Amino acid sequence: MRRGIVRLALLCLWAGRLGQAQEFKICDRTVQVHGFASQGFVYTSGNNWLTMNSNAGSGAMTDMGLSLTSQLSDKLRVGGQVYDRNLGELGQWHPSLDWAVADYRFKNWLGVRGGKVKTTLGLYNDSQDLSFAHVFALLPQGTYPTDLRDATIAHTGGDLYGNIPLQHEAGEIAYTAYAGRRSDSIYSGYPYLLQDWQVFFRSFQGWQYGGDLRWTTPVNGLTIGASRMNQSITGKGTFVSLFDPGAGLVPFERTTKAYRTNMFYGEYMVRRLRIDAEYRRDFFDIPYVPGVELQTNIHAWYIAGSYRIGKRVQVGSYYSHYVTQNTSGGAALAPIIGSTDPSQPWNHVYDKVISGHVDLNRFCYVKVEGHFMNGYGWATYPNGFYLQQNPQGFQTNTNALVVKTGFHF
Repeated sequence: MRRGIVRLALLCLWAGRLGQAQEFKICDRTVQVHGFASQGFVYTSGNNWLTMNSNAGSGAMTDMGLSLTSQLSDKLRVGGQVYDRNLGELGQWHPSLDWAVADYRFKNWLGVRGGKVKTTLGLYNDSQDLSFAHVFALLPQGTYPTDLRDATIAHTGGDLYGNIPLQHEAGEIAYTAYAGRRSDSIYSGYPYLLQDWQVFFRSFQGWQYGGDLRWTTPVNGLTIGASRMNQSITGKGTFVSLFDPGAGLVPFERTTKAYRTNMFYGEYMVRRLRIDAEYRRDFFDIPYVPGVELQTNIHAWYIAGSYRIGKRVQVGSYYSHYVTQNTSGGAALAPIIGSTDPSQPWNHVYDKVISGHVDLNRFCYVKVEGHFMNGYGWATYPNGFYLQQNPQGFQTNTNALVVKTGFHF
């Protein structure tokens, strides 16, 4: 933890210099350089959380990104970002190309972007890494689980998008339609969870398509919208058969029968107050391993509010409600999954959060946040809690203190 504090202190000292050198030129084209880094510290009473040994206090929560963008013409913009993180046992300092896009805007109502594109899903999916722009250290985890970041963050393909003003002063519609391929890191939460069941992914990827409609209403500060995503994901790797464990690791390849996500959201901003809410529904039907089929049905929603009480200080709070129901088509998993009653702690996470955000200067910030969680939402799909860090089993309640500091330029 001490090393993490020293590391972030040095980064914050460097941030001022970096902030003065945000662009350079190549062939008379200006290239803008932006970056961010953050360091978090987590202490919990109850369960270990987010694959960290957080009951003892953990600083294994670091991420960073560096992007370059250039406006090649009035209509064409290109750019890309490299991203890296370590979150407990996830990420493990394996850098990735986070996004790399060519974006051409024909008209205000029609644009095209292609490459590896951030996926527009709900209010914050494509901006969840911009921690300096949010009052919260962790966005509502039922809707934006940080341990499953790779599951929705980007697709390799293309988008159509635009803004259409409505007649009679009825506001404006922003639309996005996309198609491409998703490719999860094997160092993400879902592959890590399944390692405890002797399932080891070599790859987890497939096609996805969807869209988002966002209405900026005539009511000043009010935006509402909806997103939809369909996917067909194939996992490849090895596993130990529940029916013949003596055979050792055997290869497998499984493709989802159904995988869809719906999101509905709203945001209202007036003066220094911001209120937003989202509802998310995930359903997927996965042939788990030979002889076992698993259906997972997730309902998640939150309501959040934040208020800027000064130029540099914001406070906020949210309630996040996450419920999962798992049903198994095979006898092997049925005793493990247990009752699908959402009131049982293994089927939900109810999280009450209070947070404070202080901007130390233009580049650096500190956040302090308290989480008061009931349930651990654990079975065959993760929501922050893992048996590997809780080998004695789970407690019903978990309280967490999160301190996060970082910089951006």
